[in-house]
Amino acid sequence: MAPQLRVHTLAERPDRLADIDRLSVQSWPRFLMNGVPGWDRLFGEFAHHQVLLCDTADRLLAVGHLVPLVWDGSVADLPPTIEAILARSREDGATAFSALAAMVDPEQRGQGLSRAVLLAMKAVARRHGYAHLIAPVRPTWKARYPLAPMDRYVTWRRADGDLLDPWLRVHQKLGAQGLAVAPSTLTVQGRVADWEAWTGLTFPETGPYVVPGALQPVHIDCERDTGRYEDPNYWMRHPVEA
Repeated sequence: MAPQLRVHTLAERPDRLADIDRLSVQSWPRFLMNGVPGWDRLFGEFAHHQVLLCDTADRLLAVGHLVPLVWDGSVADLPPTIEAILARSREDGATAFSALAAMVDPEQRGQGLSRAVLLAMKAVARRHGYAHLIAPVRPTWKARYPLAPMDRYVTWRRADGDLLDPWLRVHQKLGAQGLAVAPSTLTVQGRVADWEAWTGLTFPETGPYVVPGALQPVHIDCERDTGRYEDPNYWMRHPVEA
């Protein structure tokens, strides 16, 4: 059960920026921490949309990042990348909200906080009068099955009929509908030495490699001294009740 929570926006609590940075480092593989053009807009222009969940002792337990954007409601018009989401983010003329990330303190997981942060993001969309919250979801267990195609993985179910992946399942239980796989929401490219530093592995020859935290193999080219990874997500749409 989630602890008693207080929900703030970043605009209300700009003093928590350092805590958000700490939570980001704890939440993502190192190779995904290389910056996305436009991400800084979350902490300025869109600070009033970023949700912070704190307990009664004012400890930051979870954060939800989201932005308003222009979307015509069709699968074909879904942004292909995180960068494209941010490029289409605007207040005037926006038609939906898109979640970008939901982060929970690792020491507080298993208490329903992921559900709570999604509900907080839906509440933001509701307050602004939008009918939908869309989300490029990064399935938490996909890294356990890096060789499985994403379009098959997102259909895997448990014996009780619910989705196998716990993060997809949280969305499902809140009424979200799966829309489409986004095969490359983030692309990470670096030298072989960069990838060795990020992963703690050695890449002695060219080829695909399974690395911790990656949802599919990283492709290493020793001759060209480069490694490339594309992070797949799964677009889901939440109804936002009036």
